[in-house]
Amino acid sequence: MSCKDCKLCFDKKETKRDEVHRNSSAPEETKNSPAGQADECGGRKRMRILLMGNPNVGKSVFFSRLTGVHALSSNYPGTTVGFTQGLIKHKDICADLIDVPGAYTLDPTNEAEEIARRIIEEGADKVILVIDATALERNLVMSLQVLSYHIPVIVALNMTDEARHKGILLNVERLEEELGVPIYQTVATTGRGISDLVDNLDRARISPIEAMTKEERWQKIGKIIAGVQTVTHRHHTLLDRIEDISAHPVIGVLLGFFVLALSFTLIRFVGEGLINYIFDPIFENLWLPFLEKLSGLFGDGYLRTLLIGKLFDGSIDLEQSMGVLSTGFYVEFGMVLPYIIAFYAVLSFLEDFGYLPRLAVVFDALLHRFGIHGYAIIPTLLGFGCNVPGILATRVLESERERFIAATLISVGVPCVSIQAMLASTLGGFGMWYVGAVYFILFIVWLILGRLMHLTLSGYSPELIVEIPPYRLPSFKAWMNKLWFRIKDFFFEATPLVLGGILLVNILDTIGLLEWIGNILAPFFQTVLGLPAATAVPVVMGLFRKDIAMGLLIPLDLTAQQMLVAVIVLSMTFPCIATFVVMWKELGVRRMLQSSALMLSAALVTGAVLNLILNVL
Repeated sequence: MSCKDCKLCFDKKETKRDEVHRNSSAPEETKNSPAGQADECGGRKRMRILLMGNPNVGKSVFFSRLTGVHALSSNYPGTTVGFTQGLIKHKDICADLIDVPGAYTLDPTNEAEEIARRIIEEGADKVILVIDATALERNLVMSLQVLSYHIPVIVALNMTDEARHKGILLNVERLEEELGVPIYQTVATTGRGISDLVDNLDRARISPIEAMTKEERWQKIGKIIAGVQTVTHRHHTLLDRIEDISAHPVIGVLLGFFVLALSFTLIRFVGEGLINYIFDPIFENLWLPFLEKLSGLFGDGYLRTLLIGKLFDGSIDLEQSMGVLSTGFYVEFGMVLPYIIAFYAVLSFLEDFGYLPRLAVVFDALLHRFGIHGYAIIPTLLGFGCNVPGILATRVLESERERFIAATLISVGVPCVSIQAMLASTLGGFGMWYVGAVYFILFIVWLILGRLMHLTLSGYSPELIVEIPPYRLPSFKAWMNKLWFRIKDFFFEATPLVLGGILLVNILDTIGLLEWIGNILAPFFQTVLGLPAATAVPVVMGLFRKDIAMGLLIPLDLTAQQMLVAVIVLSMTFPCIATFVVMWKELGVRRMLQSSALMLSAALVTGAVLNLILNVL
């Protein structure tokens, strides 16, 4: 028996837990309260409530229903593990609700479980413990550990509808007796039972269950399962059969490619529909006439150049004028936002439906050849929306080596939706073959660079261990909340960068710095990449915002070959300054510089080879 399992050590832990709980109502309990909510309790005592449970038990849906959309997401101090905190006000209850990272056990096997244990050891007034009724045995492992902390607990026995459909019958009254705390049956996706649970939060009780060794815990779980659970025969449904097929090593991969192709086709269809029927009419009929009147007020001064941009045949061109209010607003809201809405709507549906973990499993064998396990497919898909959340999502990967490889591959070979929205403008006029060639070349580079990093970087790629949830229809409200959160992040993160990038371009152009940079880089661009000197300016400005940089290529009258080379080189360097900052924070200075060197080298080599091939052809 290890030291951590001995009775003496557990007694010491128990004493520490009691001390933490006795001090949990101290004034410090509000130190992590969301900003601006300090006075929202109206004089009532402010409590600290933890929302705990295994991964994929519905905690996030619970959280959104209990707190609405007013929540703050942050990292636990000193870690890359995030948690969400919001305010819950109901009757006499006013409390900070903390969505603790999902954990299978409080004997940590990863960073998320370590943080979950540290949060509960900090103390709380109550715990809402969410348990998956379809996997009671597995959920009881952490549940018994939580109950042993002697904090008042109320249990949400979630997914009771799915348990019934699977032929799992539970004696809830007997389970209440075994755990010693009140239990409410819930269905988070529909909201059933949640109001009853919240109405009865004051019924939360301290369980008589004490800390146990692992052996004692499993014996207790076996006794509970034998007394409360009955499993009856049930015929497979259509969803069951689809679940089996989608995880098949061969059919699952084919289905995965089909789902991805269908998803991006749907994204393009919805995005173009939003542009053609909603956003373009708004800009052409409302915003453009307003800018023309505003331009007349400014005259020919420097302010008009900054805000409105250049005129083409006496008129404003929303794509090429490069004013903050013209091109800045149009690119951000008229060309990119529609695709952002479509992309995250589809991704959120696949996520809530339960398909993404299966996608990770079926692509695990392929991705292992590049030094990362299958779960990297999820950050990669996020990167197609925006590279920033894609790189942030690499936190789910276990080793530093995996995170470095995944972040570099996302930055080099995964064009965000902003770039994809601009591809039609830059290359569409030459034929959609050129647009498809960009995706194909980036995929080839992704494969080659990933393989090279896998062969040269030291370290290992851990095996994929991921829970596969059952397929379920998403809650419309939860789906819309998630979509709004992601769109809101786009507004706050991307908009200032786009407008600031255009403003900076205009300033640098006015003082002649861009022309100076172009003259220095002209010999290299002409000799190695086959590009005119003027393309140096957009490529350099791609550091600040690539979609705007691609817009700068349009007035240069490049040939199809030159435009393809320029777009490829631009796509493979830094996605934007925000990605640069995020990689700095996530990987550290040394790794970020290494990744930057790889990006620049890969972009220039690919551009040179592509130029050579196109000249030969």
